[in-house]
Amino acid sequence: MRIGALSRATGVDIETIRFYEKSGLMPGPSRSDNGYRDYAQSHLERLAFIRHCRALDISLADIGLLLGSLNSRDAAQLAAVDSLVDAQLARVRARLASMRALEQQLVTLKARCDGQHAAHDDQGCGILAELVAAAHGEACACHTAETHPEHPATLATTPQKQAQQMKEAITPVKAEKDR
Repeated sequence: MRIGALSRATGVDIETIRFYEKSGLMPGPSRSDNGYRDYAQSHLERLAFIRHCRALDISLADIGLLLGSLNSRDAAQLAAVDSLVDAQLARVRARLASMRALEQQLVTLKARCDGQHAAHDDQGCGILAELVAAAHGEACACHTAETHPEHPATLATTPQKQAQQMKEAITPVKAEKDR
């Protein structure tokens, strides 16, 4: 089959197929008498495997390791496959936790909207007011010390923290002068 047919059969762009060939994930096809690339069923299966791995957000480097392990019966190599999936699962779980925190921040921000869009006079939009406050480094509803300890508005909340921050800011300057 030609590259266009392979592309349609797998839903993978032609340029992506060529990229996979150049990067070594896909073996190069044989050439027909007229010079066209001639892909076999094995290419289709391998490309479908790669596409499925990408749908699981597995990196190209890790896909290469998985492809290299396809016909292996080596216990160490198969344990590496298991570890690879464990690591991918950990990355996904970390992103999910981050997304949940982001969702909570947006819910908190949304709560600043009173729904009276036409009635805003002096106060203005509560959501926009929070975003502007955050841009100025002021405390805002969606960035608390628990959710964003590095946010400027949550850093110096006590005199002790302020003093520590001043000391940390001065120390590099003093060290630079001493040189």
